[in-house]
Amino acid sequence: MAEAVLIDFFGLKFNSQKNSHQVLLKTLNAVRYHHAAKAKFLCIMCCNSISCERDGEHKFELEASNGLSAVLREFETVSNPSMAASLYTIKQKIDEKNLSSIKVIVPKHRKTLLKAFIDQLFTNVYNFEFEDLQVTLRGGLVKQSMIMITDQEQEINMITDQEQEAIQNEIKTYLRSLPALKGELTIITSPLISDIFLHGFTTRTGGISYIPTLSSFNLFSSSKRRDPKVVVQENLRRLGNAAGFNVEKFYQIKTDHANDVWIMGRKEPESYDGITTNQRGVTIAALGADCIPIVFADPVKKACGVAHSGWRGTLLGVAMATVHALITEYGCSLEDIIVVLGPSVGPCCFTLPRESAKGFHNLDPECVRLFDSPNPYVDIRKATRILLERGGILPQNIQDLNQDLNICTSCHPDKFFSHVRDGLNFGTQIGFISIRE
Repeated sequence: MAEAVLIDFFGLKFNSQKNSHQVLLKTLNAVRYHHAAKAKFLCIMCCNSISCERDGEHKFELEASNGLSAVLREFETVSNPSMAASLYTIKQKIDEKNLSSIKVIVPKHRKTLLKAFIDQLFTNVYNFEFEDLQVTLRGGLVKQSMIMITDQEQEINMITDQEQEAIQNEIKTYLRSLPALKGELTIITSPLISDIFLHGFTTRTGGISYIPTLSSFNLFSSSKRRDPKVVVQENLRRLGNAAGFNVEKFYQIKTDHANDVWIMGRKEPESYDGITTNQRGVTIAALGADCIPIVFADPVKKACGVAHSGWRGTLLGVAMATVHALITEYGCSLEDIIVVLGPSVGPCCFTLPRESAKGFHNLDPECVRLFDSPNPYVDIRKATRILLERGGILPQNIQDLNQDLNICTSCHPDKFFSHVRDGLNFGTQIGFISIRE
């Protein structure tokens, strides 16, 4: 049984005659009878939208009788000027209740259109089931907003390219209109990196993601999270505008928690935890939500790189693998490479099983605290710095933002996302860099 039930009345217009009331009452009572016991959210959607011209522009108009009013009180009615606004509002209400199983009762001719909007605004976390809305039409008391489909006609099951583009544009326009949440967009930069580069590390403020653990500037979309790709893309668009880079030339690490590096210009691997480039105007980025987003810059050879360094990647040497790629591909010198360790979890909050912590203890005992305990505290940042310095990076060319700014992602829920703190549905910040055009 569905946890939430959505009835799409967008395509219907009810007049105020008594029989029309009875038709609607019968429909709502049927829904309530079948779903009220389990469903925690019953919703009626009624809206009109330019992108729904195939259905005309009809509002949900009804002066309800007393009996109908009583039933309507058990349903939440959502009416907005666009389909995107209505569905996104409904999504927020569903997410507030942490629901995922949704039944959509929709007129047959609108099912494909509604699915196209849902595909954009929801992820695989949600399970949708569709049911045809059955409403008896008598004497024009209930009017459908398009010609009735006869029994011989097929359901409209194709969205044209033009309609798909209209849907995407409507969603983008609506999301752009939303205010920033939890404060202004904030970008942390390093004084060590030359002005020939554009770079920074994001925090969690200034975006439109509203799920508590993803709010508000989440920059990663996953089928396992409730933030859809379109929301992450809007957050990224806002970052590009604020930082000054072109989001059409933005490349993000495809994390595998290993040490593979993609040298831009070569064939892109399926997964990698480092990127290097010397192409102007291309922005590369490393994810971070406790793992370290690392930025590399060589102002002499005008090359740059990023790496994602979690505890596995740290021990596998992803930072120095990225350095070696810069040296091998662009002729960079160790003494010219600047490395900035972005915000991550600190040794105050990060533990590993003792067996996993052994690698850090073997690297340097100072990387581990309470080593004899079942779950010692591990300093992945110290380990990264040790490996960089042993690899030949000058100590003065390494900046540790955690140390300089006294931050830890897990300790600062107001500023940063954290997997350690927030669990599986965590948000993601990034470190990014590009060579100015």
